[in-house]
Amino acid sequence: MKYNIKPYQSLDFNIWNNFVAQAKNATFLFDRNYMNYHQDRFLDASVMIYDAKNNLKALFVANTVETTLFSHQGLTYGGLLINEKTKLPEVIELFNDILFYYKELGYKTLNIKILPSIYTSIPAQEMQYILFLKQAKLYRRDTLSVINLQENFTISKDRWYAYRKGQKNKLVIKNERTFKDFWNEILLPNLHEKHNAKPVHTLEEIEYLAQKFPHNIQQFNVYFEDKIVAGTTLYIDKKVAKTQYISSNAVGKKQNALDFLFVNLLTNYFIENKLLKYLDFGSSNGTYTSNINESLIFWKESFGARTEIQDFYELSII
Repeated sequence: MKYNIKPYQSLDFNIWNNFVAQAKNATFLFDRNYMNYHQDRFLDASVMIYDAKNNLKALFVANTVETTLFSHQGLTYGGLLINEKTKLPEVIELFNDILFYYKELGYKTLNIKILPSIYTSIPAQEMQYILFLKQAKLYRRDTLSVINLQENFTISKDRWYAYRKGQKNKLVIKNERTFKDFWNEILLPNLHEKHNAKPVHTLEEIEYLAQKFPHNIQQFNVYFEDKIVAGTTLYIDKKVAKTQYISSNAVGKKQNALDFLFVNLLTNYFIENKLLKYLDFGSSNGTYTSNINESLIFWKESFGARTEIQDFYELSII
């Protein structure tokens, strides 16, 4: 092999994070301060790739289940992280050596969640091209509803009507550092009632992550008559704000509190933050299905969102 590949160890914590900070296709989710919150749930199989002069050239984010590699089950996306100086022929060589390394360890299959293009600092679709060359199977494609905040977008009359109704009823929006009220009074009861499910993060986990990433994780709540009725948890990385959670209770729905919240964010907070280019409303697909939630898509698109895709690939490495 041309490159020296070594498994990530805790001693590499700072070196890993320094590379993530300057990679062209990485977000704060790849920072070990973030990844480590669920390290007890996933068997880490990430590697660091060095050239002959011992320069760190790339990272590969992965966990393993038996003989299958995932990049990464605990993250929204994953794969090969590179810097802006790395050209396509070198990326191909890097990935070939990575596959050979994992093959020698006995792994048979690799599953990769592609990072959507809106999250990269410059064009970074080398991985899609390589997976095409290797005839990887595209087994899932999710639709993301995205608003380009730096271009003209149209918020529908219905959303504006709901916003003015919220103003009339004196709804109040607060950007808060506490997550307890939203989790316990809105998110948990709503997910349990609708889907008999729980959020990906526990209250303790989201509080820990927000402490580690105070600028990246923001909580906006809506209050009616001094009581919380709705809210959203935002993940903000460089130029993208993503709605990690959106939820409201019965009172919030009656008051159109989420409409009020997002019209306000889109016309104030996001516009004032000049670095933000996109709002990612996330996927409206069911888990592992091509079906879309049409009413949810309609709601997101009524704010001006349009479709970006996220691809999922499976590759045999036998």
